[in-house]
Amino acid sequence: MCSDSNTKYLIIVPDGMADEFNDSMEMTSLESANTPWMNKMASAGKVGTSKTIPEGLAPGSDVATLSLMGYSATETYTGRAPFEAASMGVDLKNEDLAFRLNLVTLDRNYCIMADHSADHISSPEAKELIGALALEFESFGFDIHSGVSYRNLMIWKNGPDGIVTYPPHDFPGQPIAHYLPKGPGSDKLLRLIINSWRILEKHPVNHRRLKRCQKTANSVWPWGQGKRPQIKTIQERFGLKGSVVAAVDLVRGIGKYAGLDVVEVEGATGYLDTNYEGKVRAAIDSLAVGDFVLLHVEAPDEAGHSGQKDLKIKAIEDFDSKIVGPVLKELEAFENWRILLAPDHQTPVSRRVHTSGPIPFLLLDSKSWKTFSGDESMVFSEKAAAGTGIQESEGMNLIEILFGRRNLQE
Repeated sequence: MCSDSNTKYLIIVPDGMADEFNDSMEMTSLESANTPWMNKMASAGKVGTSKTIPEGLAPGSDVATLSLMGYSATETYTGRAPFEAASMGVDLKNEDLAFRLNLVTLDRNYCIMADHSADHISSPEAKELIGALALEFESFGFDIHSGVSYRNLMIWKNGPDGIVTYPPHDFPGQPIAHYLPKGPGSDKLLRLIINSWRILEKHPVNHRRLKRCQKTANSVWPWGQGKRPQIKTIQERFGLKGSVVAAVDLVRGIGKYAGLDVVEVEGATGYLDTNYEGKVRAAIDSLAVGDFVLLHVEAPDEAGHSGQKDLKIKAIEDFDSKIVGPVLKELEAFENWRILLAPDHQTPVSRRVHTSGPIPFLLLDSKSWKTFSGDESMVFSEKAAAGTGIQESEGMNLIEILFGRRNLQE
């Protein structure tokens, strides 16, 4: 299938920006934020809602990002970790079982999930801790690889099917007993978790963090396991060559499986201190030589997990002023372009976990933007998007609408 070589396509994903909403709820973080650029886009373009989490699948960036990339997660999803492995350059064999391995903070004698990110531990610190755990993991027959911040990887060669694990960000502040691994091989994972406590507690990295009044990374937490998926590339499906600009390994890995070039951006952290300017520059430079870019920003999701509404509002306002505005200005260099802007899923600050409700999306093309009169009659929010009556029942259809292969249901 051939693409229009004169048009540039961009998907911008503010991870977890959406909140739950109804008329009886207080204003969402997105409604409360000052977002002039997204509001202007909404007024010039088309706004609606969609479902990115298929029935029966847990809400998460893995399933939701697959949907936004036009894949049926019910057919292609095997687990989160294989995508992260791809991003980290780990070539999975068909029999390998990959796990995301978080460094976390447990409280009250290792009974409570205090922080799924170990206070957003830095990547250099995490690398030291993962290195200290390597021999212990090898004795269990596991390989481990350090990633970005608290996000690391574990490989279990010939790992068993049927293990049940739980994302640590799904039960903040709760006892871990109910969420420990279950099923075949779970006893081995449990021993690994417990053995990590002794090694991490004594490590100089955690001693230094305590002195700086930071939470310690005092435990590992394996989850998100899966085996190598089978996915057709974007070029095979749509005839488009593209790139992915993202800080987190999950999105980068999905991009790799989709055949996209992964663009490295120095200082991209996956948090509020990320290099926004560098990500915009990378996206625009990639569009100049390709057809399509996925630009992903993690900060709103991390702020949602924190439960701090003011922090999420800041993340959204930074996204609007440091990503959306600069991108729109830079797109003036191209004659024809089309944008899909959509959070992958909801991460309500009131619940601090991912939820599977509808997300707002907006579509805008260069013609509508250039002829826009300036009448900002629309805001971009969950309620406003629902109020348009435009509903795309399956999020996987949005990319086809962006590429002009399917009409928007109005």
